[in-house]
This record gives sequence, C-alpha cells and structure tokens, in this order.
Amino acid sequence: MPQDTPTLLFEFEAPPEPREAAVDVVSTWTPPAPEPIAEPVPLLLLEETDVLAAPDEVVVAQRTTLLVADRAPAPPVPDDRPLPRWAGALGVFDLETTGIDTATARIVTAHVGVIDEHGAVVERKDWIVNPGVPIPEGAAAVHGITDDRARRFGRPPGEVVAEILGAIRSVFLRGFPLVVYNAPYDLTLLAAEADRHRLWPLETTAPIVDPFVLDKQLDRFRKGKRTLTAAAGVYGVDLTDAHDAGADAIAAGRVAQAMARRYPDELAFEAQALHDAQVGWCADQAASFQAYMREKRDPDFTTSGSWPQR
Repeated sequence: MPQDTPTLLFEFEAPPEPREAAVDVVSTWTPPAPEPIAEPVPLLLLEETDVLAAPDEVVVAQRTTLLVADRAPAPPVPDDRPLPRWAGALGVFDLETTGIDTATARIVTAHVGVIDEHGAVVERKDWIVNPGVPIPEGAAAVHGITDDRARRFGRPPGEVVAEILGAIRSVFLRGFPLVVYNAPYDLTLLAAEADRHRLWPLETTAPIVDPFVLDKQLDRFRKGKRTLTAAAGVYGVDLTDAHDAGADAIAAGRVAQAMARRYPDELAFEAQALHDAQVGWCADQAASFQAYMREKRDPDFTTSGSWPQR
C-alpha cells in the first residue's frame, strides 16, 4: 500500500536576496519661498493697539513732541480743493530700522496702511521686529525701540518681511498709489531684507508717490531742512510722534494730499505718469546736488539719482 503524502502545515517562502543599502543624497539647495498669489489680500486692519512705552522711551517721545510744538505753525492748506484722482485714496508705508546703510540695516518697526481722500486712516497694520542684531543706541534714541523691547515684543524678521511684502502687494493690486517719504531708502532696504530671508521681492514698485521728491520739485528755493517733520510743518500736517513708523507713514500720505491741493496744476497727473515724472525729477535733483557738493566741498563727491529703488 502506498504511503500517504505528508500534509504541509505552512508554506515555505525563501528569504529575499540581499539588496545593496540605499545611499542617502543630501542636498544643500533650499528652494525659494513659493511665488505669491496675485490676489488682493486685505490688511489686518484697524488695529489701534495702545502699547505703553518704557520710561526712557517716553522721554524721547516728549522731546520730539516739544520740538514740533515749538515750531511756528504754517498756514493750513485749504482742504476744500478737489484732489487729483491719484490722491483720492493712498497706501502709506514707512520703516524704522537699525541704521542708514540699506545693505546692512535691519527693520525694527514697519507700517502699511490706506488713507481716504480726507486723510483718514481706513486700514493699517503695524509690526515690531526682533531684528536678530543689536539695535545701536543712536537708532534706539530716534525710534524708541531698544534691544530689550524688540526681544520682548518683536517677531522673527522673516515672518514680518513676508507680511510687509504681502500688504504692499495688496495696495498695488487694488489700484492705490503707495506714498513713501524718501522712497529709495525704504524700498531698497525692504528689497535687501527680502533677499536676506529668501523671499520673493516686489514684482512692481509703481506707482509710488514720494513727497520728498515732490517738495524739492515744487518748492525748489525754500531754505531749511527737507525732512518729513519739516514738510509736515510747511503743509500744515500734524506730526506729533515723529519716527514712529505709523505716524510717519500716515503723515507722509497727508503731506502728499496737501501738496496736491496746493499745487493742483503742477500735479495734475495720472498716478503712473506722476511716478514716471518723479523718476526724472529725482535724477535732476541728484545731479544738481552732486554738482553743488563738488564745487563747494568735495570734488569727488557722487550720489545716486535712481528712484524709487537703488
């Protein structure tokens, strides 16, 4: 009798052949931040935060207020004159920083907002940054932000710079010109910060309205300083907290509107045409200043007339 075939209780599976270990490839390339979506994004608006200043900062603010109050007020610009279309609604932008060199200075505070035809604030967003580098005492004495305050209240610069860029894009995408007093400083510094943090720079920096350039073009022979504080006095705009980014930005926008009312014929432009005119005006002003400095002080003096960014 044949033997019974044995019953297998499990199936045998041969072990797999050994494979060579995978080699991890480490890449040092870091992709840039994603390209921004071209869609208007409203600012985080109408934030009126009252932050108490440190005692040493109050002294700086009081000193600034007294200097403004001691100046003889200028006659106000009539506010019943119609505004050119470009001035009916304006974005406003300002930075306070660690220094004057746009290649190395870091943002400490910033403001982007929108004002209406009456100069009233419709939208605003304010930032305080922990720049990650020491804030020089001279800079802190100007804007009131010390190292301790920046570390306590400031946010990482990469986060803030991205939000500033987004807020400015929102202004342009809604068709508002952006007022920046002495635009080459703020816009060039912002571009350097964007590059430092590997962020997409602004796709456009137009149309810009720069009251610093306008003032020198429209009132060429006025003696004295051409600072924002001086211009605010000349055009009857209140500025009681100079070198606060929000106060400066809003005052610059109101100064631009006051100029538009005082010089309606000279500033009867569309927004882009006014931007283009300022490119030429700034170049002419720089050439004139360079010639003066070479004749009076330094034969080798040079300056740039590039505008609105260098």
